[in-house]
Amino acid sequence: MPYTTNITNARKDLYKLAEMALDNGVEININTKKGNVIMISEDEYRSLLETIYLSQNEEFKKSLVEGLNTPYEQTVAEDKVKW
Repeated sequence: MPYTTNITNARKDLYKLAEMALDNGVEININTKKGNVIMISEDEYRSLLETIYLSQNEEFKKSLVEGLNTPYEQTVAEDKVKW
Protein backbone atom coordinates (compact mmCIF):
# COMPACT_ATOMS: atom_id res chain seq x y z
CA MET A 1 0.00 0.00 0.00
CA PRO A 2 1.49 3.37 -0.99
CA TYR A 3 2.45 5.94 1.60
CA THR A 4 2.01 9.63 0.78
CA THR A 5 3.82 12.55 2.37
CA ASN A 6 4.94 16.05 1.43
CA ILE A 7 8.51 17.07 0.66
CA THR A 8 9.01 18.83 4.00
CA ASN A 9 8.06 15.76 6.01
CA ALA A 10 9.97 13.49 3.62
CA ARG A 11 13.13 15.50 4.22
CA LYS A 12 12.63 15.17 7.98
CA ASP A 13 11.71 11.45 7.80
CA LEU A 14 14.04 10.32 5.00
CA TYR A 15 15.60 7.45 6.96
CA LYS A 16 12.18 6.14 8.08
CA LEU A 17 10.83 6.36 4.53
CA ALA A 18 13.86 4.54 3.11
CA GLU A 19 13.38 1.78 5.69
CA MET A 20 9.69 1.49 4.75
CA ALA A 21 10.60 1.11 1.08
CA LEU A 22 13.36 -1.41 1.80
CA ASP A 23 11.77 -3.53 4.51
CA ASN A 24 8.14 -3.55 3.44
CA GLY A 25 8.26 -2.75 -0.28
CA VAL A 26 6.19 0.37 0.34
CA GLU A 27 5.88 2.85 -2.52
CA ILE A 28 6.49 6.34 -1.11
CA ASN A 29 4.66 9.16 -2.91
CA ILE A 30 6.30 12.51 -2.13
CA ASN A 31 4.24 15.57 -3.06
CA THR A 32 5.98 18.81 -4.06
CA LYS A 33 4.79 22.09 -5.54
CA LYS A 34 6.22 21.08 -8.93
CA GLY A 35 4.78 17.56 -8.94
CA ASN A 36 5.17 14.20 -7.27
CA VAL A 37 8.13 11.88 -6.79
CA ILE A 38 7.94 8.15 -6.14
CA MET A 39 10.54 6.47 -3.93
CA ILE A 40 10.97 2.69 -4.17
CA SER A 41 13.70 0.25 -3.22
CA GLU A 42 16.52 -0.49 -5.65
CA ASP A 43 15.34 -4.10 -5.94
CA GLU A 44 11.85 -2.94 -6.89
CA TYR A 45 13.31 -0.48 -9.41
CA ARG A 46 15.49 -3.12 -11.04
CA SER A 47 12.54 -5.51 -11.15
CA LEU A 48 10.47 -2.90 -12.98
CA LEU A 49 13.28 -2.32 -15.49
CA GLU A 50 13.56 -6.07 -16.11
CA THR A 51 9.79 -6.32 -16.61
CA ILE A 52 9.88 -3.49 -19.13
CA TYR A 53 12.82 -5.07 -20.95
CA LEU A 54 11.17 -8.50 -21.11
CA SER A 55 7.80 -7.09 -22.17
CA GLN A 56 9.49 -5.57 -25.23
CA ASN A 57 10.83 -8.98 -26.30
CA GLU A 58 8.22 -10.57 -28.58
CA GLU A 59 9.79 -14.04 -28.39
CA PHE A 60 9.73 -13.98 -24.60
CA LYS A 61 6.11 -12.78 -24.53
CA LYS A 62 5.11 -15.60 -26.89
CA SER A 63 6.90 -18.16 -24.69
CA LEU A 64 5.26 -16.77 -21.56
CA VAL A 65 1.76 -16.91 -23.08
CA GLU A 66 2.38 -20.47 -24.26
CA GLY A 67 3.44 -21.42 -20.74
CA LEU A 68 0.38 -19.79 -19.21
CA ASN A 69 -1.86 -21.69 -21.62
CA THR A 70 -0.21 -25.06 -20.99
CA PRO A 71 -2.48 -27.42 -19.07
CA TYR A 72 -1.08 -28.35 -15.67
CA GLU A 73 -1.02 -32.03 -16.60
CA GLN A 74 1.48 -31.26 -19.38
CA THR A 75 3.94 -29.41 -17.17
CA VAL A 76 7.14 -30.81 -15.65
CA ALA A 77 7.52 -30.99 -11.88
CA GLU A 78 10.06 -28.50 -10.55
CA ASP A 79 12.27 -31.24 -9.05
CA LYS A 80 12.50 -32.85 -12.53
CA VAL A 81 13.83 -29.70 -14.22
CA LYS A 82 17.53 -29.76 -15.03
CA TRP A 83 19.02 -26.34 -14.45
